[in-house]
Amino acid sequence: MVVMLTDLLLNDAHAIAGDITALRRAIHAEPELGLHTPKTRDKVRAALADLPLEWREGPSTTGMVAVLKGGAGEGKRVLLRGDMDALPMPEETGLPFASSIPGTMHACGHDAHTAMLAGAARLLCNRRESLKGEVQFMFQPGEEGWHGARFMLDDGLLDPLPDAAFALHVMPNAPHGLIAGRAGALLAAADQIEIIIEGRGGHASLPHETLDPVPVACEIVLAIQTMVTRRFNAHDPVVVTIAAINAGTAHNVIADRVVLKGTMRTLSAQHRTAAREAIELLCVGIAGAHGLTAQVAVMEGFPLTVCDGRAVDFGESVSRQLFGPQGFLRLDAPIMGAEDFAYVLEKVPGAMFFIGVSHEGDDWKQCCGIHSTRMMLDESVMPHGAALLAALGAGFLERGLG
Repeated sequence: MVVMLTDLLLNDAHAIAGDITALRRAIHAEPELGLHTPKTRDKVRAALADLPLEWREGPSTTGMVAVLKGGAGEGKRVLLRGDMDALPMPEETGLPFASSIPGTMHACGHDAHTAMLAGAARLLCNRRESLKGEVQFMFQPGEEGWHGARFMLDDGLLDPLPDAAFALHVMPNAPHGLIAGRAGALLAAADQIEIIIEGRGGHASLPHETLDPVPVACEIVLAIQTMVTRRFNAHDPVVVTIAAINAGTAHNVIADRVVLKGTMRTLSAQHRTAAREAIELLCVGIAGAHGLTAQVAVMEGFPLTVCDGRAVDFGESVSRQLFGPQGFLRLDAPIMGAEDFAYVLEKVPGAMFFIGVSHEGDDWKQCCGIHSTRMMLDESVMPHGAALLAALGAGFLERGLG
């Protein structure tokens, strides 16, 4: 029965491939940033206006949850999530439906996530009478560092909480159509770092009369990398990247201060706390040794994304039924990226999976990855994603996580 259902879902998903693609392209052409994505919201609402869905919206974001109540009576609740916001970066793909908004691009695939979730909503609405329970379709803005999932939870849009939750994320650097995931830690906790080194500026020809913060900043950047490799067990990774160094105004002026900005990624609460303390101790100490001062601020970001083992087993089973024995890959190790679906998985058992969207036959290892100005995806994979989300929802309502 389950195998037959997955076959039907995949066939039906291909039948609406044009609608899924059209929605993705419309969203891609008008990307929006942050917690408020009204144009994207309106496109989704219009695309699903004919379906028997109940809509919830809250005060903090333009996020929304579409609720489908099955026609076969009360049962479990399952949540399927897609994110909607873009990134503040230019697009250089040359696509005919490329971003029309300067400096803004869907470079992380959220346009495809939203379109696939909308496709899954249509597939499941077409099976409403056979569903026992409730499906919550979570259309979420503000994933790119804005904590959109947390705001939607705080607004009560997921109340009562579902019994399980699933999300799907495109991966350009993965084989065409392959589904991947792992039990336990999937993605890292991510925190932002800002280090301000205060010195005393002056003429570049007289460095001995100044307290030059630039060489101190350089020393700190290198020392952080050494600290990570010598203070932390490599089997419980810590990644610290200083991505921006800002100082100075002219070639012959020593600056008063340097501002360093970066990110800290960890896979355990213990190392998350220890790394923060170690970075502050190191920066203050090095600056002080040179007669300067340093201030370290760590802005807490997304928590660790942890997938329930039963949910991953369930997702693997569904993926293999849909796409064959080679359709699912167990990842050997976590990825040090971060995702705010972590907030949902802190409260609800579930899993996030990746879907390979490289073009069939391409060398996927050489494709432009997410957050690239040239990131592209094979739209023919999107019906597979819609079918997978629908199958996860229907399968869970039928038999739970097992």
